[in-house]
Amino acid sequence: MSRQLLAMALAPLLGLFILGIGNGFLATLITIRLDAAGESATLIGIVSSAYFIGLALGAMVNDRLLLRIGHIRAYGSFASLVAVTVLLQGLFFDPWAWFVLRLIGGWATVGVYLVIESWLLTSGDQKVRGRLLALYMISLYAAGVLGQLLLGVTDAMGMTAPFMVIGLLASLSVLPMAMIPRVSPLIEHAEPLPPLRLITMTPTGVMGSLGSGMVVAAAYTLLPLYLQRIGMTVSQVGQMMAVVIMGAMLLQYPIGRWSDRHDRQMVLIAISAFCVLISAAMLWLPLSTPMLAVLLFLLGGGVFALYPVAVSHAADRAPAGALVRMSQGLLLINSIGATISPLMISPVMTALGDAGLFWAFGALSLFFVVFFSWRRRVRPAPVPVAPFTATTPMSSAGAELVVTEELMQGALEHEHLEDLSDLVPDVDVAAPIVGPPPEDESHIVYYDDIEQAGERH
Repeated sequence: MSRQLLAMALAPLLGLFILGIGNGFLATLITIRLDAAGESATLIGIVSSAYFIGLALGAMVNDRLLLRIGHIRAYGSFASLVAVTVLLQGLFFDPWAWFVLRLIGGWATVGVYLVIESWLLTSGDQKVRGRLLALYMISLYAAGVLGQLLLGVTDAMGMTAPFMVIGLLASLSVLPMAMIPRVSPLIEHAEPLPPLRLITMTPTGVMGSLGSGMVVAAAYTLLPLYLQRIGMTVSQVGQMMAVVIMGAMLLQYPIGRWSDRHDRQMVLIAISAFCVLISAAMLWLPLSTPMLAVLLFLLGGGVFALYPVAVSHAADRAPAGALVRMSQGLLLINSIGATISPLMISPVMTALGDAGLFWAFGALSLFFVVFFSWRRRVRPAPVPVAPFTATTPMSSAGAELVVTEELMQGALEHEHLEDLSDLVPDVDVAAPIVGPPPEDESHIVYYDDIEQAGERH
């Protein structure tokens, strides 16, 4: 990566890292404070869902604002709004006021991510997107781990100190962006594929994206509630949440590389079955602190890998011209899953107790096993067309950042192997060299078949 490219990417990545430290433990902090005040799991779930509602709304409308006022001013506005909402939460306690503040905060936070991700998107062409995405992931996960570890430190400083620290970090994150030259990358308004079209094109990708949003949101918002209620201190809760994020960071890429060499539907089935086993272990095994840390590390690796593998599977079926819109549509589906998750799972915890979280995790994961297995019987997965990309995009620009040169090239080659003209009618696709299979034949000719045929000749 050239020095010029690194210089262009450094400011937004530094802003992301600074903001991400505070944002990394804010959800945990809010859950802990609501529980300490004696609020029910259901109310905690409702307040938690507000943030994800804000994320979903912001993902649909913030790009219009960005196009009007430019990147740097938009970043300053969104980051300042994040700081204000957090500081107001520290000034007074009222669950329903916090609901409104979290809604606004979620809307502003996705605006920050939109600025950062669109800046990275236009900092280089598709050839360097993979490296930019890797730097983005490192910044995001490192900030999340560090933020969770700081939770106990800031909480020991007083009731309002954690909110003050998060507000200060949000304000401080403006400085790197404010000091860069006044150049605004150009972006276009996102037009994601509608849900019905996505379901037609990739039912497995849609369900994987929806399910990932549900389990990841529950991990961020309701897992701290479980940990506090089993007797852990605030500092220990932060440490365990850091272990979860560490598992996501370290295990996501190996799982993705495994999916490059195998049927991705089988990988999704395996991830879901693995989450069923982890949930069962959390329910029935005697949990010492080391055992709990190991299980949460594995759980983080499993639930955070579900979304990128599902998106990669969807990309194996999409025409090249629809990759960006498909990624943006799946991101919206993921946001919907995150929005409904706390509302669905928190009543289960109210009814069944703290362990209800893992009963819900286990039931959801078992449903995914059944669904992915059914889809694999209905339509076997194609051979992967491009290397797996580990990612957790937050905005439409981030979804486009995932579409690397390798992914685009793989999709173009795939168009020549299967008739994709009916998947997205408004997207031009290449004429297939190898046509679709006869109606009485379930197998589709892919790369391995062509290579083996060449070897025989």
